[in-house]
Amino acid sequence: MVLNIFVGSSSDLMQKEEFELKLFSGTSNSELAEEIASFLGINLGEIDITTFSDGEINLEIQESIRGKDVYIIQSTCFPTNDKVMELLLFLDSAKRASAKRITAVIPYYGYARQDRKSSPRAPISAKLLADVITVAGADRVLAVDLHAAQIQGFFNIQVDNLSAKLLIVEDIRENKMKNLCIVSPDIGGIRRARDLSKLLNAELAVVDKYRSEANKSEVMNIIGKVKGKNCILVDDIIDTAGTMCAAAEELKNKGALSVMAYATHPVLSGKAIEKISKSPLKEVVISDSIPLNGKAQKCKKIRVFSISELLAKAIHNIHTSKSVSELFESDKQVKLV
Repeated sequence: MVLNIFVGSSSDLMQKEEFELKLFSGTSNSELAEEIASFLGINLGEIDITTFSDGEINLEIQESIRGKDVYIIQSTCFPTNDKVMELLLFLDSAKRASAKRITAVIPYYGYARQDRKSSPRAPISAKLLADVITVAGADRVLAVDLHAAQIQGFFNIQVDNLSAKLLIVEDIRENKMKNLCIVSPDIGGIRRARDLSKLLNAELAVVDKYRSEANKSEVMNIIGKVKGKNCILVDDIIDTAGTMCAAAEELKNKGALSVMAYATHPVLSGKAIEKISKSPLKEVVISDSIPLNGKAQKCKKIRVFSISELLAKAIHNIHTSKSVSELFESDKQVKLV
């Protein structure tokens, strides 16, 4: 007796088999990609990436992806231009291999801070990168905590901008901290800080700073009551850590009991680790959207939380045509299942 488990036509069966989820990883953050694959219960796809002696990247997908739902994980972090080029080659390769849908999973979107014309003859680099990613073959983009919300509008394809705020809220609650004040290190991050303060029922403060040039800023004033509070600075990116450390010093001068920081993307360039080590910051908690370098791994003040389950859930929901917004719209969705 033969049991026909699949009910439907042969063409339906072929379509079901073809639209299989395929997950690939670039070289920017292979550990994060492995964790995402583990949550999804699949293996990463076979890919061969080498570099010629002149620096050109040679990339080849080692398995058939015709008719598949392909997800390419690649943070455009240091060395940024190499990782961007690798992503573009990956997208073009998948497009030419007849993938049915290609999603660029970009945990950290480089060039995001260049989202406007800062001077008369400056490029809008974040928009240019969006155009190039689209032309290369991406049908959809999945990112985490884009530096500016308008970057979603730079694309003419679907962009899902996940937020790590609920993971941050969960971590703060687990530490059972009281008498909290959530602090935005600049005016541009007020919305992020306000959202967290509401979820945690905490006070809100803002650092008023002046930026004289790129990667250099000066704290001018603290707006809000921070005396006697356990202050938590929240930001999307920690680059040179100058702003974060200067803000921590000013908060302590204003009477804060303690100061710690949370950020999604640990760029940590230049002398960031040295600044953090010497600063009044009690702890700096960051995600694994960017892998830590050797100095950062040795810094006792730095702790990492993972966004792998968040990304895995988003990938699963996209593949199965379920809602992605549920992952960051409700406080009930802090713990991912």
